[in-house]
Amino acid sequence: QVQLVESGGGLVQAGGSLRLSCAGSGRTFSSDYVMGWFRQAPGKEREVVATTYQNNSYVASALKGRFTVSRDNAKNTVYLQMNSLKPEDTAVYYCFADLTFISSMRDPTYWGQGTQVTVSS
Repeated sequence: QVQLVESGGGLVQAGGSLRLSCAGSGRTFSSDYVMGWFRQAPGKEREVVATTYQNNSYVASALKGRFTVSRDNAKNTVYLQMNSLKPEDTAVYYCFADLTFISSMRDPTYWGQGTQVTVSS
């Protein structure tokens, strides 16, 4: 059974930091897989937070400078470092994996169960 399992979410005060991890199991998520993070806040649409593919990474422009995505292929894990958190970053964060960028943006093959991030003011 292929799984992506997120961890590291929680409650943090504004200005604080969190590091999310997403560990894959059941298959090897090599650098040929697009891996990354979406988030969805209550009443809002899902939005792309960050992606990583081979040696490339992307962070949504509104989050650059605060969020960083990285991966450790040996550990089958993708990370999201979030600094200077704001209340508007409150959302459920989901990691995903897929072999193509297009399909990962539409309906990724593999999803995690989500981890709640709550930023208090």
